[in-house]
Amino acid sequence: MATIYTIHPDTPQARSIEQIKDALKDGAVMLYPTDTVYAIGCDLYVKSAVERVRRIKQLSNDKPLTFLCPSLSNVSTYAWVNDSSYRIMKSLIPGPYTFILPTTKLVPQLVMNPKRKTTGIRVPNHGVCLALLNALGNPIISTSAHVLSDEQYAPMPGVESNGFFSRVELFDHLEKLVDVIVDNGQEPGYEGSTILDLTGEEPVVVRQGLGWEEVTAWVV
Repeated sequence: MATIYTIHPDTPQARSIEQIKDALKDGAVMLYPTDTVYAIGCDLYVKSAVERVRRIKQLSNDKPLTFLCPSLSNVSTYAWVNDSSYRIMKSLIPGPYTFILPTTKLVPQLVMNPKRKTTGIRVPNHGVCLALLNALGNPIISTSAHVLSDEQYAPMPGVESNGFFSRVELFDHLEKLVDVIVDNGQEPGYEGSTILDLTGEEPVVVRQGLGWEEVTAWVV
């Protein structure tokens, strides 16, 4: 059964953040809010936890996992960012954007696309996420908790017809699959991030999501 931490959305309690950080370092998998949707995540560098995240979401090892960083300067530690990509990212973050970038050697193979050597990175505009990232000192895996297509994780009776869970339903559904639930008292969003591929000469929109209007200035 997961341990639930009730966290203030604007001023996260330092003691609770420290306890969650310690759990992540010990290999915990958590359910937590972001500036887009609720996510399932863990410490980027705990292999057993990353493997559990993949099992929960039924993701094969060739599917890259997105992770969160606290700042643009931190992103450059884990990905190669050229001048044009830097300008685009600087204009958009923090916010609901996932950037596909070539990885540095600091990104575990279990997280990246094994053929392209790329990964998705976000810098969230979210106080709880940033508090956790700064406490942990390295990135946190972030994969949507809302859509679980495998029959083993089929929606519970009463789930909304659009396939998304309310906060309470989400907690009830995943409390036996994760170790930590972070509750900031707010209902989850239902729209994902806009995904922008920055690996080529020109930026390519992979998915339109939150913040799409701001991206149009950079896409032909």
